[in-house]
Amino acid sequence: MPEPMTPVSFPPAFLWGAATSAYQIEGAVREDGRTPSIWDTFSHTPGKTAGGEHGDIAVDHYHRYRDDVALMADLGLGAYRFSISWSRVQPTGRGPAVQRGLDFYRRLVDELLAKGIKPAVTLYHWDLPQELEDAGGWPERDTAYRFAEYAQIVGEALGDRVEQWITLNEPWCSAFLGYGSGVHAPGRTEPVATLRASHHLNLAHGLGATALRSVMPARNTVALSLNSSTVRPVSQDPADLAAARKIDDLANGIYHGPILHGAYPATLLTATEQLTDWSYVLDGDLAAINQPLDALGLNYYTPALVSATDAEQAGPRADGHGASEHSPWPAADDVLFHQTPGERTAMGWSIDPTGLHELIMRYTREAPGLPLYITENGAAYDDKPDSEGRVHDPERIAYLHGHLAAVRRAIADGADVRGYYLWSLLDNFEWAYGYEKRFGAVYVDYATLTRTPKSSAHWYAKAARTGTLPEVDEVF
Repeated sequence: MPEPMTPVSFPPAFLWGAATSAYQIEGAVREDGRTPSIWDTFSHTPGKTAGGEHGDIAVDHYHRYRDDVALMADLGLGAYRFSISWSRVQPTGRGPAVQRGLDFYRRLVDELLAKGIKPAVTLYHWDLPQELEDAGGWPERDTAYRFAEYAQIVGEALGDRVEQWITLNEPWCSAFLGYGSGVHAPGRTEPVATLRASHHLNLAHGLGATALRSVMPARNTVALSLNSSTVRPVSQDPADLAAARKIDDLANGIYHGPILHGAYPATLLTATEQLTDWSYVLDGDLAAINQPLDALGLNYYTPALVSATDAEQAGPRADGHGASEHSPWPAADDVLFHQTPGERTAMGWSIDPTGLHELIMRYTREAPGLPLYITENGAAYDDKPDSEGRVHDPERIAYLHGHLAAVRRAIADGADVRGYYLWSLLDNFEWAYGYEKRFGAVYVDYATLTRTPKSSAHWYAKAARTGTLPEVDEVF
């Protein structure tokens, strides 16, 4: 049960953290045995990222991690969620580990623990070893087995010191943006491969969770992070409700169905039957996927607003996931995405904290008794230093206040939300957007790699220190 709380405070044990991912911050892409991932290949392919930018150096966290951990400690963070670079640990995606690669994460974990910061490891944040993609990638079943072996390697190396584990981050993005619209690595545009990849990512989660538990202490927790979408119909017209149902199945049910309930939604199978017969779901797969979770991570940025459409309106749609002539949504040409109302971030995403409250309460009902963490939430703005080198970002403070207040309301409404990870600790490589979108609470000068905490970092530090939300207009 959630801990008692007052209307103005978070539970005493609430975890205040920040999150990053390996390819976005580490750099050092050719050091200590690391080989290319699909994001190395994709970002070095002309036309795939803004300005042809890539993560070769990123923000050089690989060499500056001690300074970054010290910065976290200065901000009073209680937890840090980071991901492991698979190809740094297992360069070909199979076979024995490269100990030099694992040693970096050992040093990082030791540094965090020495500063009193809880490490939370994400095993996969979109950076598949290129050799596995060359063998077919996530649409191929073998990739799930390779992931389980990798999970066991990392669990054996770090499981004695890391208690919080997340198998996959946002498998929807890996499958639908990587194999559907092609705006993410590996850049393929194959609707059936999107659905196959989704199933094999689910299978990887289940096999990976089992592998982790086989080598780690029982006290450790295993979760995954879903970017589940709050999908809303434009109207209560039956056709619009059906459109919302279809997108909800493709955004949410395709993952939480088998993971939480051991079955794909029947409506999903029916909606996609013209594309696939789902024969790649073999006997025993759903039981392997449906492993008990210790927690569920929810990543939230903005809701989706949809309606039914017709053949004349079909085609590429502004659904907030990047520009492409290919839709990421298989079998959904009869659905139209609409701009959601309200103020927007630099990503063009509407700011709507009610969507986060709605999402939390949905999963409180969907998985009663399962602890929840907000494993990503944040906003990109066009941040710039002033003449004295300070970075004021009042829009981000307002964004964080609104969304953390929504989390607090959900806890008051009975949700067991145990922590919040701000996205992101640092400005970094924002995938296909290159370095033009800044999500960090800490400003990074990309020419010098100097770190400067923004006003929002100081605001968030006070929230973490006091367990209450400072006023939006408080000066930092």
